[in-house]
Amino acid sequence: MLSKIYSGAIVGLGAVPITVEVDIATQGLPSFTIVGLPDKAIDESKERVRAALKNSGADFPAKRITVNLAPADLPKEGPSYDLPIAIGILLSSGQLNADLSRSLVYGELSLDGSLASSRGSLLLAQMAQERDFGQLILPKENASEAAVIGGSKVLAAENLKELFEHFVGTKIIEPFKQKKFKFDQDVDFDFDMSDIKGQEQAKRALEIAAAGGHNLLFKGPPGAGKTLLARTFASILPKLTFEEAIEVTKISSLIGAVKSGMVTQRPFRSPHHTASSIGIIGGGTNPRPGEISQAHRGVLFLDEFPEFPRSVLEALRQPLEDGFVTVSRAASSVKFPAQFILIAASNPCPCGHFGDPNKECVCLPTQITRYEKRLSGPIMDRIDMHVHVPAVKTNDLVGLPKGESSVAIRQRVQKARDRQLARFKKAGIVSNSEMNAKQIKQFCQIEASCKEILTAAASQMKLSARGFYRVLKVAQTIADIEGKERIAPEHLAEALQYRSL
Repeated sequence: MLSKIYSGAIVGLGAVPITVEVDIATQGLPSFTIVGLPDKAIDESKERVRAALKNSGADFPAKRITVNLAPADLPKEGPSYDLPIAIGILLSSGQLNADLSRSLVYGELSLDGSLASSRGSLLLAQMAQERDFGQLILPKENASEAAVIGGSKVLAAENLKELFEHFVGTKIIEPFKQKKFKFDQDVDFDFDMSDIKGQEQAKRALEIAAAGGHNLLFKGPPGAGKTLLARTFASILPKLTFEEAIEVTKISSLIGAVKSGMVTQRPFRSPHHTASSIGIIGGGTNPRPGEISQAHRGVLFLDEFPEFPRSVLEALRQPLEDGFVTVSRAASSVKFPAQFILIAASNPCPCGHFGDPNKECVCLPTQITRYEKRLSGPIMDRIDMHVHVPAVKTNDLVGLPKGESSVAIRQRVQKARDRQLARFKKAGIVSNSEMNAKQIKQFCQIEASCKEILTAAASQMKLSARGFYRVLKVAQTIADIEGKERIAPEHLAEALQYRSL
């Protein structure tokens, strides 16, 4: 007897339907075969399904069982096909009679029949909604994540026996009801802006970067507070919108990192400088998102920026410019989103004390030149703001009072971001940093006196076209923080000073 169960496969940042066909033949020697380009994890599901059925009180047919995962030319991976295969065997063997033609089934089985969490639930739920599947059957641990999308009834079970009892009508599983998520910032952060003594210009730059989504480079001697400033940055970021939260949760779902249904805080990623290009950008035999995609709608902090391999730094060019990364392989090409805020920290030289009035630099001129050349012009041009972070004097550490708190700064940042959301409502973007040249001309209104300043600055500072537009974006963010509709000369002057390094 032949049965068909519908499941799904993750492809990039989406999902496609997979038909799990199970045929049990009465003739031939007992066997269990899975075809349709399965990987090792799927091939091993034969033993998991066999033990799960037996330990759940069902019979495993001692017949010729053939399972086909269609379409056959699409590679399948992961253990989430265990549950549809097990249910297909129950249907084909006559132990179960249920109509699952509009149900999407997935989940990993343990040997005792319990269902383990599977990655990609949000992606599969979205595909189920688009393909008009009326019901999702999945592990209980993934219910909250899958129910975020809505549109399909979610049946969540702890084990195979629960599902069997539901189908035969002895113990009905109630559809899972999703709770509402709050996208607020009432979180106890480890670092607060009020704890940072001095560094007012650096804190101002962080406020502008958070409000407009701009990239930022800190340059200064060791111990000046570059890393602390970057880690405190998370405490002043604006809250996620629902659409942004869905984007972030999709990526977390793909790597199996969703813990409470939906990601409600902006991600903060801080990879070590020894990380590989694939680890940062993404890739692999079956392409997976790298650190830049896991930082989507959040922050990517690269400490010791020049110490990263040149291949990694140069690979950042496309995502910094386009907001996405394309991973191409011989068999396919996958596109991952990468709209992140880059916060980079660098020393001025290998020893870190070049230009420090208090400590003498011990580096040779050739060493300093080589160190600076590790950061290419195109990469530096893509960073909106360059800020010098001087060493804080010991007297200031003891004598200066506490500064402005993260809560107060975050309120200004949120107001500025709300202005941008309203401005770009029909443009398909959410922050000033995402504007292209056409949108800059459309949305950035400058006062007449700014044109002369721009012309002179572009000539004296030798700004590229990219640098010119990035200055306008930063100036627009400064105007938004102050609640102004037009870019004034003081906004432009402040934006230009962040290109002076």
